[in-house]
Amino acid sequence: MEQDFLRREFPGGRVRRLRCSDRRAFQAYRSEAELGRYQGWEPMSEQGAFDFLYGMSLVRGFRQGDWIQLGIAEAGTDWLIGDIGMYWSEGGSYGEVGYTLRTASQGRGLATAAVRAVIELFFGQTEARWVQAVTDERNVASVRLLERLGFVHLVTRAARFRGQPCVDLEYRLERGGWV
Repeated sequence: MEQDFLRREFPGGRVRRLRCSDRRAFQAYRSEAELGRYQGWEPMSEQGAFDFLYGMSLVRGFRQGDWIQLGIAEAGTDWLIGDIGMYWSEGGSYGEVGYTLRTASQGRGLATAAVRAVIELFFGQTEARWVQAVTDERNVASVRLLERLGFVHLVTRAARFRGQPCVDLEYRLERGGWV
């Protein structure tokens, strides 16, 4: 069996490649209105979700200038409970991470462990010097996750999201800057 370089186990779950068979779970959590409140994505059609999952199932690694999306799955069932997007910049100097975890799975440290696992994969497979993340200041859970992992707050800026004013917080984690 070929080794999957995009798979990483952690207590309570795993990060893995997305699959077409994840469509039902993917559509369920991505349809939660409150979960999508601070996200750049919007719910997809059934065909759109299938096409997206199929495309991500073919991803073999991080590529400069591209985003990849990996699944967060429960340890025992392998049921999809969230996903993590990871971008590797043109030129390769940095990455950017974004994450979503279904409401029913929050509050147990799974998102923190999954994001840590993806960043470890990213730093292990690229020469990037840092990873950045941007979150709405009202997304307190996301802010706490970033700070738990050792991300440092760099910039606060007024922004607009979905036509509404908001405040974005930009964070950075340097290679080797783990907590």
